[in-house]
Amino acid sequence: MASSDRSVRPVRPVRPVRPVRWLLPLLTLLAASGGAAARRPDILIADFEGTTYGQWKAQGEAFGSGPARGTLPRQMRVSGFEGKGLVNSFFKGDGTTGTLTSPPFAIERRFLSFLIGGGGYAGKTCMNLLVDGKTVRTAAGPNTRPGGSERLDWHSWDVAQLAGKQAVLQIVDRRTGGWGHINVDHILLSDRRRQAGPATREMAVERRYLHLPVKNGARTCRMKVTVGDAIVDEFDIELAPAEPDFWVFLDLARHKGRKAVIHVDRLPEGSKALAAITQADEVPGGDQLYREKLRPQFHFSSRRGWNNDPNGLVYYKGEYHLFYQHNPYGWRWGNMHWGHAVSRDLVHWTELPIAIYPHRHGDWVFSGSAAVDRGNTAGFKTGDDDVIVAAYTSTGRGEAIAYSNDRGRTFTDYEDNPVVEHRGRDPKILWYEPGEHWVMAVYDQQGKSRGIAFYTSPNLKQWTFASRIDGYFECPELFELPIDPFDKLRAGGDRSRTKWVVYSANGDYAIGRFDGRTFTAESGKHRLNHGNCFYASQTFSDIPPSDGRRIQIAWGRIGHKSMPFNQMMDFPVELTLRTTAEGIRMFAEPVREIELLHAKKHAWENQTLSDGGGNLLKDIAGDLFHIRAELAVADADEVGFVVRSVPVVYNARKRELSCRGRKAKLEPQDGRLRLELLVDRLSIEIFANRGRVYMPIGVVPPDDERSLAIYAKGGAAKLRSLEVFELRSAWQHPTAGRRPQ
Repeated sequence: MASSDRSVRPVRPVRPVRPVRWLLPLLTLLAASGGAAARRPDILIADFEGTTYGQWKAQGEAFGSGPARGTLPRQMRVSGFEGKGLVNSFFKGDGTTGTLTSPPFAIERRFLSFLIGGGGYAGKTCMNLLVDGKTVRTAAGPNTRPGGSERLDWHSWDVAQLAGKQAVLQIVDRRTGGWGHINVDHILLSDRRRQAGPATREMAVERRYLHLPVKNGARTCRMKVTVGDAIVDEFDIELAPAEPDFWVFLDLARHKGRKAVIHVDRLPEGSKALAAITQADEVPGGDQLYREKLRPQFHFSSRRGWNNDPNGLVYYKGEYHLFYQHNPYGWRWGNMHWGHAVSRDLVHWTELPIAIYPHRHGDWVFSGSAAVDRGNTAGFKTGDDDVIVAAYTSTGRGEAIAYSNDRGRTFTDYEDNPVVEHRGRDPKILWYEPGEHWVMAVYDQQGKSRGIAFYTSPNLKQWTFASRIDGYFECPELFELPIDPFDKLRAGGDRSRTKWVVYSANGDYAIGRFDGRTFTAESGKHRLNHGNCFYASQTFSDIPPSDGRRIQIAWGRIGHKSMPFNQMMDFPVELTLRTTAEGIRMFAEPVREIELLHAKKHAWENQTLSDGGGNLLKDIAGDLFHIRAELAVADADEVGFVVRSVPVVYNARKRELSCRGRKAKLEPQDGRLRLELLVDRLSIEIFANRGRVYMPIGVVPPDDERSLAIYAKGGAAKLRSLEVFELRSAWQHPTAGRRPQ
């Protein structure tokens, strides 16, 4: 909170009195201001907006050659600094150390204020004020445990006692390892304290949702909502000081009729955000939900906030469950919860309440998986439904599990978490039928080595390390697939010949054998994904044998700042193993359920595409399409599509498919090229030769560009067949958005 200055009138004492020693500097400051109540202008010591540190002296590696421009590589997003630059000693990671020392300056105001964040280790990740070579004030960042936030907040020192003295600031990074860095910005001398203060507001819970105003780029506050002695949720949020960019919400349905208290620990001075918080029975802007200008229309995206990795993909009693990494309270990454949506057809999704909340602030719910414990091996079952068990990374504890006895609607955290402690994350659990035990494949770090560790368990609670493979990073996957010619797949194929597949977040995979404890690779690494809009994919567990598909969803890395949501999921694909000239490879095709959205159809057969010829698609315009084409390239140098100004190009000379700078080698099959495109508002997903190449591309086309074109260059090509389906929005389905029971 800001402090109040008081005017002081000199008073003649009755008898001479020697002023108390600490009062002299204060009197000096007051005299300098003439005793006026008006504050003098602030004195800026440093704002770190330049490309170098100027007269500041850097020693060691930690601070680099000049101020950072925000977040550094491999660092969580840094927020709360002013302008574009700041001191950030995460240069080259937490392993570097050093100091950054200011030139001398005179203390001419009562307060020395600055923004600070990063590690909270006294004397090791801190900023010191030195007078006559001695440390007279010191401050560290807020973080010492895994998780945490890279937010900078105001801190102020009262330096009245040091008025008139020459001083030096030294920013220190003497720690390696977790939170071994310090962030500092905007250092100034002032007659007022710059320190965000705590604030609270009580309200009776009368409606379902608490509406919270968000402004992208506003100072981040920490908010906690309590009901009685229980914390409903605690999170970081960019509270809008005035007009918000959008509203987010907290679901308080189970607390109706009780009193909630909203706590904000660092509310900026003068902010009206706390008073602006309201209640309603609908989500903010519900009348426009899914109708937003850049809302994907058949790719899942959360109603509000950020999403990334799909988590816990599991099928149970007719429902596909999609859990996912979710920040419900902001447009950017952070506050990791498990969001939740369900679908009966992989196309029409209904978002449900948050499935798993953080154990505490900073102990975030990172990625993981889920499976149905049909044998009740963990002993969690209490009713008629089988238990869905989720395995996730608790950033403050380790690998944890939670369980649901109500078809995934609510989860209970296992009281003896964590079940595995190691340096890593992202557990994938599966039941290994031949050995009648559970397997956990989990990203594992050992020094500089990155890989996948395998654990086994009889009951999901006690786990034993089994083996490890090197060379994989994040979000491991492990599953078994039959090796089938394409023409046998739909009939079930030859399931006597199977291989195991292991892969990680970027789509690198290997094919081999798995005996329940050890994976033995029989191929080198291959690449499934060739696009720019794919990461951290996962496949569904527990799909019935009568269906038999291995269905995958990946994080579609695309968003737009004008929207109240950020990122999406790629469209579900079916994975298969097929024999090619290069050996066994994994193919990806869109699931057949895309046909549920087919509307008007346009079709052509046996057409010639010539260089400079007409465009067969000139009369078609829109932003949602499913396109299937089969071409004989003949003597053309190049064939392809232009989708809303975005070229999808096959170079016949190079045998190469490309879009937006992404490329993949592709040989014609029986002299023919087969292309399949899914076109949504923020993406073009490309499938070539029945999934031999999978290239999801994130793109934001121009507003006024809705055209399609098909073309050939440098010669002619034969168009054997072309189908263009205009698509309905998945959100126009009669049951879209309805709450499943």
